[in-house]
Amino acid sequence: MADGRDGGGAGTAGSIGFRPLYQQIRDVLVQRIADGRLQPGEMLPSEMQLASELGVSQGTVRKALDAMTAERLLVRRQGRGTFVAEHDETRILFQFFKLVPDDGARSFPDSEVLSVTAAEADEAERERLALDDGATVVRIRRLRRLAGVPVIVEDIVVPEAMVEGLAAMEPPNNLYGLYAGRFGVTIGRAQERLKAVALTAADAALLGVPAGTPALEIDRLAIALDDRRAEWRLSRCLTEHVHYLSDLR
Repeated sequence: MADGRDGGGAGTAGSIGFRPLYQQIRDVLVQRIADGRLQPGEMLPSEMQLASELGVSQGTVRKALDAMTAERLLVRRQGRGTFVAEHDETRILFQFFKLVPDDGARSFPDSEVLSVTAAEADEAERERLALDDGATVVRIRRLRRLAGVPVIVEDIVVPEAMVEGLAAMEPPNNLYGLYAGRFGVTIGRAQERLKAVALTAADAALLGVPAGTPALEIDRLAIALDDRRAEWRLSRCLTEHVHYLSDLR
């Protein structure tokens, strides 16, 4: 890959589909994570080594790594190097889990798995996860607590083809870490839709409140680094003592 400064094939600002060279380098490295050539926790080669391998300037590599660090795909450790980010609880807490106690003390919720089943996807699951007719999914239902208090009921749907064997497992609290470490599916981003709902009798019983109690429903579609739709999650959340925090930058 030639560096655009030197008249290589990166295109020009007026060409159709032009993307800055550092973004092209970012895409190459993201693909290496997506296909497993770079594993969570693995240290990347030095900027100089990557620049030599990819045929670009060291500055272009640094800019690509900066972008990936901002996306929390990489972690820089002073004096040690740059590493592929792991889906540990700290990363998930600040990137994906947005419920914060009103006193501001953030913590990762505990989870109690209520059921794990595999079945043919229904119409809504096929639409949200872009699945073909006849595709099967794994469904996980769980109750989540903050500081020991039930606050969230979740229904999670994952394409079974991505997570073969999950239906026979006891899913851990950190599902994204499981997807990456066990099945090679790294969640890179998510889309969320928020809506006020009234709790069903079943959900309300789990949360210890009357049926019809208002709740915040978070409809999240998690997308893997290779752009596959990896998980659909519906979370019904009590918000009497917590709030949804979105840090806009």
